[in-house]
Amino acid sequence: MAVALLVAAGSGERLGADRPKAFVVLAGRPMLEWSVEALRAAGVEEIVVALPPGGSAPPGCVGVAGGATRSGSVRSALGAASAGEDVVVHDAARPLVTPAHFTAAFAALAHADAAIAAAPMTDTVKEAGEDRRVTATLDRSRLWAIQTPQAFRRAALERALAVDDAVLAAATDDAWLVERAGGTVRVVESTPENFKVTTAHDLRVAELLLGERRRG
Repeated sequence: MAVALLVAAGSGERLGADRPKAFVVLAGRPMLEWSVEALRAAGVEEIVVALPPGGSAPPGCVGVAGGATRSGSVRSALGAASAGEDVVVHDAARPLVTPAHFTAAFAALAHADAAIAAAPMTDTVKEAGEDRRVTATLDRSRLWAIQTPQAFRRAALERALAVDDAVLAAATDDAWLVERAGGTVRVVESTPENFKVTTAHDLRVAELLLGERRRG
């Protein structure tokens, strides 16, 4: 049995919205409901949503208060989940996720403690110091832009999250916490379409793509 933790506690300040980002209406429904639909189509029945103050979970989902940080929200949601061997974490701000993203991540857990969706880097990536002087050009053939969903063996995620709040605050994704704890993390190839909605421009693009998906 698998359980999903949907992270939806972000304020959406950079989006310029009048409500938390996960509740902004996108292609006719609150943004987080697109992820809920994809999870259910992938066969995940238990969904725990980490919510902002005043937010409510979609019907059939369990709602918990989000934490002070993203990984803090994941820890809170995991604590409210029933026992299950596999856990998938997904950002509600990635509404273009598909059921195939979730099933592929779960399948990859056969050989890892965590499996994370990621898109191959296509841009040239350079490293620079505070003075903006380039110090290195990185080999993009080995670089991946990390997304969600991220699937975990529950025991590995619980160990990774059992750290103090300062470490949680430093985590940009939960897979880093598993890496830090010595776990094995595998990449599952995704596409740039599974992007995170952060700005008003992103919202417009997501609206167009979801509209096309519904018509198709």
